[in-house]
Amino acid sequence: MGFGEAVRLFFKNYTNFQGRSRRAEYWWPVLMYVMAYVALIVVTGVGSALGDLGGILIAIAGIAYFLFALAILIPMLAVGFRRLHDTDKSAWWLLISFVPIVGSIVLLIFFVSEGTKGSNKYGPDPKGGSAVEAF
Repeated sequence: MGFGEAVRLFFKNYTNFQGRSRRAEYWWPVLMYVMAYVALIVVTGVGSALGDLGGILIAIAGIAYFLFALAILIPMLAVGFRRLHDTDKSAWWLLISFVPIVGSIVLLIFFVSEGTKGSNKYGPDPKGGSAVEAF
């Protein structure tokens, strides 16, 4: 799954909190978010060198970034739920993110882990694999 397809699925399933999502469907939108954040940092750096005009540029970029982050909040929660479901974990595990450092590490491990092969209690394998692999 490439960047375009993953982002398309991300926005297509923005209110779908059921089922499962592949790692690519989670990580490509995370990359999109990080790229937006880096762009904000670059604009802030350039804006700080421009003086008063830069302040306006920084304000516009900050507002745009805030609106972007707000717009993808629900889709990021939804894909996080589905990603945890793919690893056969309850979406309640997202609450561990409120535990400083440890919670982020635990979630990172869950999000980078390969999903369960075949169907689990949250739905069929998004890769289309079966529980029995041919050797």
